[in-house]
Amino acid sequence: MKLGISIRLMGEASTRGTIQECARAAEEAGLDDLWVPDHIAIPPDDAEGSGGRYLDPLASLAWLAGSTERIGLGTGVLILPYRPGLPTAKWIATIQELSEGRMRLGVGVGWMRAEFKALGLSRSDRGRSTDAQLELLRRCFFAEEDVVVENEQPFLFRPKPPCPPIFIGGAGEHALQRTVRFGDGWMPMGADPARLRPDIARLHALAQDAKRPTPEVICLGALETTDPYRGASQLNELAEIGVTRFVLGGRYRSAGEFRTLVDRLVAIRTAA
Repeated sequence: MKLGISIRLMGEASTRGTIQECARAAEEAGLDDLWVPDHIAIPPDDAEGSGGRYLDPLASLAWLAGSTERIGLGTGVLILPYRPGLPTAKWIATIQELSEGRMRLGVGVGWMRAEFKALGLSRSDRGRSTDAQLELLRRCFFAEEDVVVENEQPFLFRPKPPCPPIFIGGAGEHALQRTVRFGDGWMPMGADPARLRPDIARLHALAQDAKRPTPEVICLGALETTDPYRGASQLNELAEIGVTRFVLGGRYRSAGEFRTLVDRLVAIRTAA
């Protein structure tokens, strides 16, 4: 199983030096991926732990691409309805190009009502907007020649590096169907095998019916990090039900605290 870790782009841990030191610590430890969250407009009553301070995920990954050499760079997850389609596709292609193929694109429909309101967007349209952006992304990356969008203006999409793997976040039937239609994998929150097992079985059945390859499953969640053998047992249970990647989330206030999380995750990987 591939192992990644979340980097906080919010609050006191989101300084330039801390982010850079955390990214390099994860890379030096041999972890597979770094993952960053996405918020644009936090309301005052939901700012605990961040103070409303959030860095942009795509700008942050572009910067981290120049601060690292090997480790994967993922959005966990990028809220597509918050952003215009073509400029977002250009951001993604640029990060993929400059990182030499290290981008991992986790995407979601979003949930925070106040954030949609602050952006002047209809929350009820978020599913349709996400699907439209995913269709555009695929056209941009996979069209052999010109790309044509709804206004019938053909254009060249360059650079055109290999499309990063697309992982669909969210829960429920819509997320599973969206994964099979557009994605390379599903990215649920949580690490409870009993809760995930039926959804993973349903995802595999949908992929088989659609004659698609078996999708990856990338869990974002917590582990028992103080006991490496218990943590390894959790990972083994997840692997048995079809989880292919795990991304450890956790709060930390400094690069030193982050390095402790990294060391514990490496110990779990060794114990597994």
